[in-house]
Amino acid sequence: MSFRESIQHVEGHNKGDVMLYALSTCGWCRKTKGLLGDLGVAYDYVDVDLLEQEARTEVLEEIKVHNPQCSFPTMVIGNDRCIVGFKEEETREALSG
Repeated sequence: MSFRESIQHVEGHNKGDVMLYALSTCGWCRKTKGLLGDLGVAYDYVDVDLLEQEARTEVLEEIKVHNPQCSFPTMVIGNDRCIVGFKEEETREALSG
């Protein structure tokens, strides 16, 4: 099973493609999801630690393209912007307007 089948969508205002790679047990990942909710932004996310091994390997390879350290949370906005970790101001700025 591909990890893409495990992607969850959160409704909100369309600010472009926003993909959040997270861990279900990560406090910073929960804070990032909360911030996106507060901003009312539509986004997709996947909790990498809940994936089966094959899907987890697949998603980690995708994350490495944007964040070679594979740390969490990793948020990819469009194809050109990546925010690693909980960075409230940078997230607000990237998704404003």
